[in-house]
Amino acid sequence: MDVDYERCQCHSEENRNAILYTLLSQNLNHNHSPSQQRCRCQKRRTVCLQTPQVTCQAASDVLVKTVSFMKNLPSFQLLPREDQLLLLDSCWAPLFILGLVQEMVTFDVMETPAPSMLKNILLNGQSKRQELERTQPTLAGVQRLQCCLNTFWSLDLSPKEYAYLKGAILFNPDVPGLRASLYIESLQREAQRALQEVVGPLHPEDQGRFARILLMASTLKSISPALITDLFFRPIIGNADIVELITEMLYEITAKWSALSSRVAC
Repeated sequence: MDVDYERCQCHSEENRNAILYTLLSQNLNHNHSPSQQRCRCQKRRTVCLQTPQVTCQAASDVLVKTVSFMKNLPSFQLLPREDQLLLLDSCWAPLFILGLVQEMVTFDVMETPAPSMLKNILLNGQSKRQELERTQPTLAGVQRLQCCLNTFWSLDLSPKEYAYLKGAILFNPDVPGLRASLYIESLQREAQRALQEVVGPLHPEDQGRFARILLMASTLKSISPALITDLFFRPIIGNADIVELITEMLYEITAKWSALSSRVAC
């Protein structure tokens, strides 16, 4: 049993003593384990976008620009296709977050509306089961993302700083399975060196800025790609694999993404 669930105040004895709660819970217990039941604790509370149409469209635009950045890098195109796919899978989320920063995309969230327990019982839980079991963003996860965005905004990066930092993030030689890891490492060093050469003249008074930028970039990995997908793209793509769609965008640039993003159904 989930230890956090056992200690959760929203499932305290006071709530369990309610007659309706007890009756309804008895009918649902055979369908859902305790860890799947709704938790109203601050950190584990699930949330969704307040203005999904606007925010999902902005996020889609950022993703298109992120893919275009990779597609238009000659050094990336020269890599073996297998390495391109590995780098894409590992780096799309950090690059996307950096794109949110650069495009100044802001958003607010609200608590996910609770599914009707009575409706679940009447429908025997079948029609809502897939929806209930789908992972949803937590308030704690979204707050980490927003904290990361705010910290980057405080750095006030220039367009050149963004470009070279993206290169340093994309060319990650530590991704397992790379065939050209040494070449990719040289590309990362080149991007970092270019970034340092830009930072110096722009901020001569701030000697620690370059190190601070790289440190902040390392924190991007702490934001789960699943959180990014569920918050910004799940309403558009449904159960489709986001990496597969990004791969199609990278190699084919079909109209598929445009069609999906035009019917946001948050």
